[in-house]
Amino acid sequence: MARTLLVSITETAEELEKRLKANSTGSGKERLLMLYWLKRGEIKSRKELAMRLHRNEATITRWVSLYKKGGVKALLKVSHPPGNKAIVPPEIVEKLKEKLQQLQGFKSYLEVQQWLEQDAGVKAAYQTVHKLVRYRLTKEKYISHQC
Repeated sequence: MARTLLVSITETAEELEKRLKANSTGSGKERLLMLYWLKRGEIKSRKELAMRLHRNEATITRWVSLYKKGGVKALLKVSHPPGNKAIVPPEIVEKLKEKLQQLQGFKSYLEVQQWLEQDAGVKAAYQTVHKLVRYRLTKEKYISHQC
């Protein structure tokens, strides 16, 4: 028989149910569901939780540990890996925005790429420049339709 999981849950079942309905992430819902089931006494063991949530027992252990250390806030905190450093620094992106808003603007992405290299000292691939200007900076029309 599996060992009983002892966790003192400070929130009420009603609070957890409200949070569960309000939560928009899948991982958050799983974690809140775990607390809800434990609070209501529906599940008594780590193994049973792991089976119902289709998670490894180690995951359940980690979640319980997070809850014990920092409550619901710590349990629901999602950490994001830092990722790569931006090729075009934010201050250069701001200068580029200003330059794009001027009437003369740029005639092509190649011109933008050349400006970045010559005036801003940033060497960026054409594809990077295209994605930056086309998808991040073109809420308004900055580049003529010749691109």
